[in-house]
Amino acid sequence: MRSRAFAAIVTAATLVLAPAGFAAADNVDPGQGMTHMKTAAGLMASLEEVGVVMYVQGGATASVMGESIGAPDGRLILHVPITSDRRVIQHQGSIFTLFNTTNSQQVQIQNPVINLKAGTVKGTVRQADNSTVTVFTIRNAAQLKPKVTVKAGVRTTTYVGVRLSFAPGIAGTLASLLGAPDGTIADRAPFATADITLKSVA
Repeated sequence: MRSRAFAAIVTAATLVLAPAGFAAADNVDPGQGMTHMKTAAGLMASLEEVGVVMYVQGGATASVMGESIGAPDGRLILHVPITSDRRVIQHQGSIFTLFNTTNSQQVQIQNPVINLKAGTVKGTVRQADNSTVTVFTIRNAAQLKPKVTVKAGVRTTTYVGVRLSFAPGIAGTLASLLGAPDGTIADRAPFATADITLKSVA
């Protein structure tokens, strides 16, 4: 039943399914790039146990890694466009949605903003009075080192292995907004590993 519900949601959201692995659709325009995320093993399965599924909208694409999203090692691969300036990296126009199939309640995290220096990812949560909150923390922010390459006048800056976890306290808030049981998401649980690619004029 949940597998059918998930399939229906994916169809309704018009997600573009792509093969698992590092996607190569980076935008070469200066100031833009992509974030490629792989959710933590088991996270999607634990959410599905209580009827909660996740998908992305607003230009982002997703695919399932493994036999199914409900498998113990099943993961979502999220490929999300970003824009950037000297201060922030924004998933402008992108929405991360958690949807509870048992009661049709959802949480939408809009326009997530990555701050590598602060080690945070903030987003606007429509269901929390459009508040901007810290959704994820970057556990290894201090250890991240950029890899820079230059080709055809375009500078590519890549941060590999960014480790995202749910920010302290946000897990309980998300569960409450979803009408899901306490502990649906463990406090500070790992969310995903990510590679961030930015393009600029060399």
